[in-house]
Amino acid sequence: MNPKVNFFFENATQWKEEFEALRTIALSTELVEDLKWGCPCYTYEGKNIFLIHGFKEYCALLFFKGALMKDPDQILIQQSENVQAARQIRFTEVQQIHDLKKELRAYMFEAVEIEESGVKVEMKKTKDFEMVEEFQNKLDQDAILKEAFQSLTPGRQRAYLLHFSSAKQSKTREARIEKCIPQILEGKGLTD
Repeated sequence: MNPKVNFFFENATQWKEEFEALRTIALSTELVEDLKWGCPCYTYEGKNIFLIHGFKEYCALLFFKGALMKDPDQILIQQSENVQAARQIRFTEVQQIHDLKKELRAYMFEAVEIEESGVKVEMKKTKDFEMVEEFQNKLDQDAILKEAFQSLTPGRQRAYLLHFSSAKQSKTREARIEKCIPQILEGKGLTD
């Protein structure tokens, strides 16, 4: 048990009982408990295995390499079509956690085995993401913008491409692009 993580559990206003039940199971695995992204994160030899987090409608265990897990109980959920590696197990009441205690431990240990094996999730490349015409035109017209965009990390590039392509109307895509150009030129990501 890591004392710096206690505040997460002590200050929880929603899912408090569920978080405590998940923590008890997580600590029984003897993984290292840490605090990352403001959430309890459980690691093995410095590698992130899973974390506990909560949302308005549910709380969850998030397995960082969940896409590689076998999921015999069909309980892993891909949060959205854009999430490539991580998978969640969601809960809306503490009894669900108690009922799945044995299975949750098995999933936790499987996640450690996957990490030990060194297997990596095959991630889509930036070129596999949709490049909207409006942004491609901007890059074609502005060499400095094009160089700045290409200098961003692949993850930052993908975030921008997803942000631009999720707009249904050309007018909205153009507005998003214009708003983001200064950040791109500064070498910043969408959420920096």
